[in-house]
Amino acid sequence: MRLFTKVTFGLFLILYAMLGSLAFGQASNTIQGRVIDATTQEPIAGATVAVIGGEIRSSSDAEGRFSLTGVPNNARLRVSYIGYDNKEVIAQSGNMTISMSASTNALEDVVVIGYGSVKRKDVTTAIASVSLEDINERPIVNAAQAIQGRAAGVTVTQPSGAPGGGTAIRIRGTTSFNGSNNPTYVVDGVPVDNIDFLAPTDIADMQILKDASSAAIYGSMGANGVVLITTKKGRVGDAKIGLNLQTTQNKITSKIDPLNTAQYKELMDEIGLVDLPVNLTDQTDWFNEAFRKGVTQNYQVSVSDGTDKLKYFLSGGYLNEKGILNTAFFRRYSFRANIENDIRKWLTVNANFSYTDNNRNGVSEGLGANRGGTVLSVINTPTYAPIWDPYEPNRYFNQFYGINNITSPLENMARSKNNRDRENRLLAAGSAVVKFMPELQFRTSFAFDRRNGLNTQFLDPYSTAWGRENRGLAFDGRNMNTVLTFDNVLTFNKSFNQHNLEAMVGSSWVSSDYTNSYINASHFRDDIIQTLNAANKIIWDNTGSGASDWATMSYFSRLSYNYDGKYLVTANFRGDGSSKLSPENRWKYFPSFSAAWRLSSEEFMKDVSWINDLKIRGGWGKTGNQSGIGDYSYLMQYNIRRIEWWLENQQNALATISPANLRTRDLTWETTTQTNIGLDFTAFQQRLTVNMDYYYKYTTDMLTYISLPEGQSFANTIRRNEAEMSNRGFEVNVNSKNLVGDFKWNTNFNISFNKNRLEHLDFQQIYDAARTSDVVNANVVRNTPGRSMSNFYGYISDGVDPETGELKYRDLNNDGRLSVSDRTFIGDPNPKFTYGLTNDLSYKGFNLSLFIQGSQGNDIFNASRMETEGMYDGKNQTTAVLQRWRVPGQITEVPKANFNMLNSTYFVEDGSYLRLKNVSLSYNIKSEVLSRAGINKLQPFVSATNLFTLTKYKGFDPEVNQWGNNGAIQGIDWGTYPQSKSFVVGLSMEF
Repeated sequence: MRLFTKVTFGLFLILYAMLGSLAFGQASNTIQGRVIDATTQEPIAGATVAVIGGEIRSSSDAEGRFSLTGVPNNARLRVSYIGYDNKEVIAQSGNMTISMSASTNALEDVVVIGYGSVKRKDVTTAIASVSLEDINERPIVNAAQAIQGRAAGVTVTQPSGAPGGGTAIRIRGTTSFNGSNNPTYVVDGVPVDNIDFLAPTDIADMQILKDASSAAIYGSMGANGVVLITTKKGRVGDAKIGLNLQTTQNKITSKIDPLNTAQYKELMDEIGLVDLPVNLTDQTDWFNEAFRKGVTQNYQVSVSDGTDKLKYFLSGGYLNEKGILNTAFFRRYSFRANIENDIRKWLTVNANFSYTDNNRNGVSEGLGANRGGTVLSVINTPTYAPIWDPYEPNRYFNQFYGINNITSPLENMARSKNNRDRENRLLAAGSAVVKFMPELQFRTSFAFDRRNGLNTQFLDPYSTAWGRENRGLAFDGRNMNTVLTFDNVLTFNKSFNQHNLEAMVGSSWVSSDYTNSYINASHFRDDIIQTLNAANKIIWDNTGSGASDWATMSYFSRLSYNYDGKYLVTANFRGDGSSKLSPENRWKYFPSFSAAWRLSSEEFMKDVSWINDLKIRGGWGKTGNQSGIGDYSYLMQYNIRRIEWWLENQQNALATISPANLRTRDLTWETTTQTNIGLDFTAFQQRLTVNMDYYYKYTTDMLTYISLPEGQSFANTIRRNEAEMSNRGFEVNVNSKNLVGDFKWNTNFNISFNKNRLEHLDFQQIYDAARTSDVVNANVVRNTPGRSMSNFYGYISDGVDPETGELKYRDLNNDGRLSVSDRTFIGDPNPKFTYGLTNDLSYKGFNLSLFIQGSQGNDIFNASRMETEGMYDGKNQTTAVLQRWRVPGQITEVPKANFNMLNSTYFVEDGSYLRLKNVSLSYNIKSEVLSRAGINKLQPFVSATNLFTLTKYKGFDPEVNQWGNNGAIQGIDWGTYPQSKSFVVGLSMEF
């Protein structure tokens, strides 16, 4: 016992001495200081100050101040902040001042590429980076809007200004006829078909792979380019809470005046279809009744934190957009969680969750006023008409003195006011990165993308003429789509001496399962119960369900080598197999190759000190496309027709089937081959950066739907690899830092030229499409070899005949009469070039951004004027017809009432425009009071979008297309929902 006591006491003394010496050697200190900008001496808020090799860390407040406790003697601190070079200093007692220099070496920035990343200076392909610096201050609803005008070679349009309206994106032109022309979106490594679910403020980085040598790693998904999006992650430092609040007022950009009652009656007397009373007066301004000032509310909150082991980012948002037409709206609830955990030095796991709930109600557009088209009915409805029927309360007025094809805009909106299109989407992905050694790592990931859609419609049986005719209508449609993605990638990186090598191999499996059901009903007693259980009739031949599935399997590889940063070579190879295509042609292989020579690293360039980087690059590759066709496209499919089972002798009848198409046994991939030559130039201490590219794209085996001659087969359509198309173009991107110091001025300019041409068609040589006005009843678009896509086709108008008042149409074949043989190509909706210009100015907390965007050389077929200036029936017209021909000898540009209206150059207009797309002004408030309150950032801002537009176009808006994202039809305006002018007030906070 005594021995045990002695030993224990001795051990205690030794342990005490060790701990005492350790405590003495690691005496802790409290370090305080301030982080500032080395140039402006302004404080830097949110900088991370960490003890190297330890867990002690802090973040600077709004005044740049920080405090660290328990810092060992002679410890080294690492200070980091986005946009600044990292700095290491020795901890000192008392107050420290740490000056940080803004990062000027953009060439060292890391750029995300397919299944990996690379330094910008080592890029050998055409990749565009989209600036997101002002994304919090712009009224962006769809993340794709952030791209518009920001990247050379990328054309972004909003075919409709409806709330939640999508965008049409073309990367280096149209490449597909019936297939999709949308790029592939890859969000945090997961391919998705659209990014409507993504809150723009959650985006940290956006890269666009434009040429085949960069996109070929995605093979069958890369023909239309690839947009890589990385969302925000947690960072090491103190926990941060971010708030972004926006309120936006929207109003229509322009107004088109209709005829008043007296002018309308005079026109009707000339047409002679209706005899109006003489005592009619103006009662309703339909423009003011239909249009309103829309309001958008957008609230986003985020929380992020991180340690050396665990980092997380959480965000939630609410968006409510009320359109400029009374019943239109779009609402979105969103939630995102990104988690990264370094479980071991050799193992890192990531989890990304995104949930979105979208709900919208649009209005009928792209239709004539008599078919429910709201925009055109604003003009077409006579101003003498009241809103409500004076003799039938709660019924919209529709007694237009025998004219049956007029419906007021309020009645048209009422037909769809109870419609709801809702989708909730859950995207969950998990990944693990295993580092076998510093040079070798393996990444495996699994993603689950579940979309549930619900579309409900209800039309009461009383207020509208269509509702009364059907005694109320209702629809319930539901669908569910599940996409699973399983990727495995093995990457090897090794540098030895001046040699740098990267090798990557991987596989990707994607599976999709889709189901839907739909029910149509009619005959409702009233509008109190709007669900289908209150309907007396379930429409038996328009109710059912469906299902389909598809899958792809892919293998890919990449080999990159560079010698001393001078000579860079990259090769990609991918093989894809798709269940949509014929088994004999299911697999396709997509190789690519790119190389670059950095001249600025050569000995003969070392004396040219004003050039920071000069690189010539070139690439070639193939990409594929199988989107836009059905899940079983190579198979024969059938139409199902139900038999009236309630009729006599048909009680046990079975549905009949008939072929819907012919089978295509040799259906295969649509393939695009692209060659790219580029130049990257950086000079004057990286204050000027220029990127130039020339490309040539050639698409073969284009997927098309062919109509067979009647009587040639039991089915009259077939899917085929039918056509060939080319795109060639030149694009330039220029970034300049015009002024540095207290007053900063940065400019970004990009311009893109593209020439599209349909080169060849195998079977059907002419594809006509896009019928316009019912009275004309003729297609206005013709696609045929030798022309660019979507050219307008019709008659050439040579003005108004002074003697007859008719439009004169040119007799092209000189046979003395007007016939279909006199039609020709009358317009091209493809722009000669598009451009964007951004100027960012800042001074002591003030930030001003001006963004100009435009298109030049494109035509628009203004089919709306057929309805508003056609003067062929009882619909009201615009004041433009006041200049119409009335007496022989009159010289005017407007023909007489009831003229012979045809698809002609009379309706083709110059669609070029220059638009001040956005102006935003913000101020970063800094004060001791905010610092003590823990507020690192308090930035109010104001912004204006679509402030003014310079254009010759006579319609509401030149950025339109009735057919949306259709590759074969572009540039037609027929009652399309116009874009709005927006004014934003907002606040961005971080604490």
